[in-house]
Amino acid sequence: MQNDLLVIVDQTDREIGVGDKMSVHLSGQLHRAFSIFVVNSQGEILLQQRASDKYHSGGLWTNTCCSHPRPGELVMAAAHRRLQEEMGFDCELVEIFSFIYYAKLDRGLIEHEYDHVLLGKFDGSPIINPLEVENWRWIDAKTLEQEIVDHPDRFTYWLQVCYPQFLHYL
Repeated sequence: MQNDLLVIVDQTDREIGVGDKMSVHLSGQLHRAFSIFVVNSQGEILLQQRASDKYHSGGLWTNTCCSHPRPGELVMAAAHRRLQEEMGFDCELVEIFSFIYYAKLDRGLIEHEYDHVLLGKFDGSPIINPLEVENWRWIDAKTLEQEIVDHPDRFTYWLQVCYPQFLHYL
């Protein structure tokens, strides 16, 4: 992870540089990211539980997949790559909205992302990468909404922030 480079952007998602992943997360620089929500034909959302030893937010439940494009890599190409690497499948994806958020996380890290939110459809069971994902589950939208309200400490910050807007696209 130390050698991973992130794309640093301005408030309009225009690239202004690159930075080492850990340095960017320590300093809180705005960087490009994506969050994927995959739903099945029953309208359920596929969640993943981040591996406990991830560099931040370990063990928390979140959307299907989230990560960062590499320098020179399109968001959509990165999303397909990471969906396969983390969840063991790929599907058609469409971008539905984007947003910026800033959050102080565990381990002294700061997440400040220009986050592209993508939607996909898939019926099946993922084949998770245990280095990235500890567990997974399908959940209906109302149940997830209530779980986030009742137990926010079980979910990633970015999921909590973007979920209300995501619901408009279901």
